[in-house]
Amino acid sequence: MQPAAEFPQLDVKASNTDLLHNITTLILTALTLYIAIGSHKIAFSSKKKSVPNIVFILADDLGYGDLGCYGQKLMKTPHIDQLAAQGMRFTQAYAGGSVCTASRAVLLTGLHNGHGPARDNIPHYPTYLQERDVTIAEVLQKSGYRCGGVGKWSLGDAGTVGRATNQGFDMWFGYLNQDHAHYYFTEYLDDNEGRLELTGNTQSRQQYSHDLLTERALQFIRDSAAQPFFLYAAYTLPHFSAKAEDPHGLAVPDTEPYSDRDWDAKSKKYAAMIHRLDRDVGRIMSLVNELQLSERTLIIFTSDNGGHRGVPAQLHTNGPLRGFKRDLTEGGIRVPFIARWTGTIPAGKVSNEVIAFQDMLPTFAELAGAQVPADRDGVSLLPALRGEPLKVKRDYLYWDYGHCRARYDQAVRWNHWKGIRHGQQGEIALYNLDQDLSESRDVADKHPQVVQRINEIMNTAAVPDTRYPIGTKYKGKALWHP
Repeated sequence: MQPAAEFPQLDVKASNTDLLHNITTLILTALTLYIAIGSHKIAFSSKKKSVPNIVFILADDLGYGDLGCYGQKLMKTPHIDQLAAQGMRFTQAYAGGSVCTASRAVLLTGLHNGHGPARDNIPHYPTYLQERDVTIAEVLQKSGYRCGGVGKWSLGDAGTVGRATNQGFDMWFGYLNQDHAHYYFTEYLDDNEGRLELTGNTQSRQQYSHDLLTERALQFIRDSAAQPFFLYAAYTLPHFSAKAEDPHGLAVPDTEPYSDRDWDAKSKKYAAMIHRLDRDVGRIMSLVNELQLSERTLIIFTSDNGGHRGVPAQLHTNGPLRGFKRDLTEGGIRVPFIARWTGTIPAGKVSNEVIAFQDMLPTFAELAGAQVPADRDGVSLLPALRGEPLKVKRDYLYWDYGHCRARYDQAVRWNHWKGIRHGQQGEIALYNLDQDLSESRDVADKHPQVVQRINEIMNTAAVPDTRYPIGTKYKGKALWHP
């Protein structure tokens, strides 16, 4: 703030010449003060405008090979491909985990799979996030952002501290519980602190949840356009639905534009889901452009984990990658990742930087001018988004899976090496990702020192948590029932 100017005192006894001089001085001083205050306001306004809006679109179980810009040949994704053409496509982006809840916990807290509050989809706790946990939304909210979310939450049910609206979100519309999210023709959706009833929808199938999520997302953007905002659009497409809705587990209103293809019904339904997802990403892009926000809005599109093994083989959901969702091979955790920020992110670029979900919180915090909570595992990706090398290099990436299942797997990426271990006492398989993207050649016997280093990481990266007793198989039931 500019200091207040001292106005000269007029001498009423002065001559006319002196009086004129004093008046002139007073006018000039006032004008200077006016300009100074105006400049300060302009500077403040410019600073405010320099803080970008953030739209983070998260698909559910979308495979690395499901998009045209990642090599898909049969299914068309023109709008997401356009997003990539206008921004940057990452080839080595990793989800937080190989299943939904764990991956979302990493994304929202900036803590990797061995440190986070949720490390698997089971057990079905009423809440995973606690009062002490800090989310992206809480960080951005304190920096003046309006935070809204639609879609699948999975980290805290109604009546718990983990509910989205208790974790920094001003608005939430969708599913709080992951089991509830298996129903596209659901009888209700969580709506802020209450519910939107869709009575009889399971039988009548008049309202497809994805369409409702998109309408609410678009409304949030319109309502928030005058201030910095964060939209977390955690879509459920193309996740398989409950068999009660569809015998193939792929509930979708119709199979357009693939109805006339000579494909099996399952392929048509999955492709129609991808089409619907792509269409609505395009609607979000169009609205951002229409509101003239494209130069002030970072749009990111990605998936929470790899594609499902139930997707018909002809669609090549994971492209050249080995494995599927729930696996710690690349097919389970490497995901498409596209970022567009007109005028800041170079258009049509491809980045080979190794990035991961835990990087989102530090990145968004830096964009907002906010302080990153202590002990986060991620690094800011802002240099990479500008086409520059990362300023901070992490030592490794870590994942595990199966805490309360009959299996327990661990994986580490260290430089270009990838190590996978099945069971705490199992042998580590080693792959050179630069030479063997499909992880088909185990070279552990040729690189014992690398194996030793990865073993050290596996033994120390995960902090023990009594909520996740390794080797104790969960036999409980889901919390939500239709």
